[in-house]
Amino acid sequence: MDASSARIVISGYYGFKNSGDEAVLQSILLALQAESAKQGISIAPIVLSIDPEWTTRTYGVEAVHRMKLKEVLRAIRQSDGLISGGGSLLQDTTGRTTIPYYLGILKLAQWLGKPTFIYAQGIGPVNSRIFYPLIRRTFRKCRYISVRDNESAQLLRKMGLQREVIEVVPDPVMGMPLQAGDAAHALNQAVTHSKPVIGVSVRYWNADRSELVKLAECLQRIQKQREVEIRFLPFHEPADKQASEEIIRRLHPDMDVRLISAAHPQQMLAEVSACDLLIGMRLHSLIYAASQQVPLIGISYDPKIDQFLQRLELKAIATTEHFNVDQLVLEAMRLLDHKQQPNALIETMRAEAHRPAQQMVHYLVYKG
Repeated sequence: MDASSARIVISGYYGFKNSGDEAVLQSILLALQAESAKQGISIAPIVLSIDPEWTTRTYGVEAVHRMKLKEVLRAIRQSDGLISGGGSLLQDTTGRTTIPYYLGILKLAQWLGKPTFIYAQGIGPVNSRIFYPLIRRTFRKCRYISVRDNESAQLLRKMGLQREVIEVVPDPVMGMPLQAGDAAHALNQAVTHSKPVIGVSVRYWNADRSELVKLAECLQRIQKQREVEIRFLPFHEPADKQASEEIIRRLHPDMDVRLISAAHPQQMLAEVSACDLLIGMRLHSLIYAASQQVPLIGISYDPKIDQFLQRLELKAIATTEHFNVDQLVLEAMRLLDHKQQPNALIETMRAEAHRPAQQMVHYLVYKG
């Protein structure tokens, strides 16, 4: 690396076209670009992706296939460091191979003598304690560790990492800006729309689909009290689109309903920003809404939802296990009827979201 440039490999759940994870990648890329410009260095990202052609086409960056070892090794060997993050990479609820994969990528970089950085990850759940020493040993060799909530920091301390080496920062997506054209489009929609817009982000969770049935009932009851437009916002297609369609089939045919498709994270951010209320199961639908000061209602299926809402001094109105229709309808009407004041906590979180990028770029500039 010369003094004015660096190549950085970025490892995460990228190329799967999950809007939340793609938003994490876009946010990291934008933050690195902004901070490197401030500190006088040029950064060339190399993204590990399941679909490198799509990732290159979408973000205009170099990408290699995350499962092709030779390509991954070559990218890391030619780099000046590796970022692991963000999102929930180190958890074993989606399978026992997830943690070994992401730790393996970190270890490859460390074996090759490259500095490694943990970027605003959500750690856990880690149900198998066999992973504790593996995570501890790998993280101890990282030059910088940041996590997106206190619960993640506590879990790492439980694994044996020292308190002072862990920085708690907001999810990277809190710092993702609207594109200029999208911001103007969202403002125009807000000015010209004659009735409130409720954005809805859902996913499959319960086997009996009971959460979808109850949410459909909620939307029906809201419509009886207030003329609204319902916009379904699938964050992970095709599954979220199918879950949305299940709810739509249960709604009255006269209801004003739209199903939105937005491939790029900043396009989805614009769609959320145009809503008057967001009802969300997907974590990043709630983060999008919060970052744009859109009133939100969280439906929790995972502790990460509750952890994010707690940072905003909010609580989930419903969970997939305990879904009170009356309570959700009441809260939706309250938020629609009373204009909310901007939440000062959100502006602080937006400013702090670039902290990992600042730290990593500083390291690359000053080598420590």
